[in-house]
Amino acid sequence: MRPRAIDVKPLDDYNLLISFDNNEIRIFDVKPYLKYKQFEDLKDISLFRTVKIDGLSISWSNGSDICPDELYNNSKSL
Repeated sequence: MRPRAIDVKPLDDYNLLISFDNNEIRIFDVKPYLKYKQFEDLKDISLFRTVKIDGLSISWSNGSDICPDELYNNSKSL
């Protein structure tokens, strides 16, 4: 069963601090995604900071989201 994001906080340099329901806290780097059209708007730091928990994963106010598996598998444990 995949861990579910339960809390997210935007950090400096387009990183996210994410707490998962398996008690892990991980850092996810959004910078590599900013080159893709779906995520270009997130270069605006005020929009980037609108990140929130959305079901099993996270999303932003512009509708961008990240697959839960990618969010967990491509983040680094603290």
